[in-house]
Amino acid sequence: MPKLTIWLNKKRLALLWGLFLLLPLLRISAQESLAHLTIDEVYQMARTNYPLVKQKGLISKTKEYTVSNASKGYLPAFSINGQATYQSDVTSFPFKIPIPGFTLPSYSKDQYKVYGELDQVIYDGGLIKNQQQTAEANEMVQQQNLEVSLYSLYDRLDQLYFGILLVKQQLLQNKILQKDIQNGIDKAKALVANGTAYRSSVDELSAQLLQAEQSAVEITATQKAYLDMLGLFINKKLDTNTELEKPVPPPINESITRPEVFYYDYQKKTLDLQDQLLKTQLRPKFSLFLQGGYGRPGLNMLNNDFSFFGIAGARVNWNLGSLYTYQNQKQLVDLNRKSLDVQKETFLLNTGITQKQQSADMAKYRELIKKDEGIIALRASVKNAASAQLENGVLSAHDYLTQVNAEDQARQNLILHQVQLLLSEFNYQITTGNNKK
Repeated sequence: MPKLTIWLNKKRLALLWGLFLLLPLLRISAQESLAHLTIDEVYQMARTNYPLVKQKGLISKTKEYTVSNASKGYLPAFSINGQATYQSDVTSFPFKIPIPGFTLPSYSKDQYKVYGELDQVIYDGGLIKNQQQTAEANEMVQQQNLEVSLYSLYDRLDQLYFGILLVKQQLLQNKILQKDIQNGIDKAKALVANGTAYRSSVDELSAQLLQAEQSAVEITATQKAYLDMLGLFINKKLDTNTELEKPVPPPINESITRPEVFYYDYQKKTLDLQDQLLKTQLRPKFSLFLQGGYGRPGLNMLNNDFSFFGIAGARVNWNLGSLYTYQNQKQLVDLNRKSLDVQKETFLLNTGITQKQQSADMAKYRELIKKDEGIIALRASVKNAASAQLENGVLSAHDYLTQVNAEDQARQNLILHQVQLLLSEFNYQITTGNNKK
């Protein structure tokens, strides 16, 4: 019993602390309690109800707006500009032309200009396309990072689900224990009535029965706490009438398909796009423009009056300054890529170590279960013999209780090891990323 109690107390403290942290985030809808529940349903409902899931839609919307904004780079860009200047000197003519009726113009030192310009991209070197692809790649990275965060839910759900299965089996075993003790009480009372036993034998058995009933109260309280916490995760009302289906052990799949693996791969795609961006920045950009405005002087340099003007043409912009930093920037991208490879390799190594440990745990529990079954058969035989000896008055109530408790402990150990084996099998699937979702 001590090992079982220690294991339960550790799980209870961890889960109650988790409940305290989750109360502000999760709530149970007012409805009738579920009659039946499977672990796959728990996974699905917990993902749907968990507040962090709402971020998936926000990430998608962010990507849509970013791609849409980048696409608008292909549309004509319109701008309005204006300026007023005062010059210290203007163009003047130091000589006079003696032509009747003709006067050389003089220019004002204050000049004004307001104009609108329409610019249409013809070729941008692939910059806009790169921006769109980068937005999509960033969305994949963020969505996968969210999946990594959500994936931690599965372990917490398993602890609760299998904890409920464990306490349910413990309650059933407790009833068997109470029945055995009550059987001893009935036989001891008969011996007392016949004058072949002392009243203290009945009292000792009755005290043990009260302790068993007390244990049942504690186990029931633990069961309710686990059901309440699981109900918070799935936003459903659960009580002791809810039947949790014991899951079938999953097939062992050693391949690692954890969300973290894909997260590293998606990050590498963003680095590939950074490589492309460096090449894009080296290419020339071409555009057409149309400019129209009003000012003094206009395009006619011989006219100092305000006038309208218009210009149309083509532009080419080739910024060769990025050549100076191209190689260094490329090296930085390569270093980031190698860093991701190291992180992924480290993750796979640690995951592989965890797999080995969990495989050893599963083998241990299978062996313990075989031993438990043999111990239970022997303990049951001894208890049955002790029950007959008690009935015949050749065994004390204390010795009978010793055998009853020994069998109960053996059965409790079997229950614990069976649940621990099943939990280990599901934990293994969570470790590898092959659990059912």
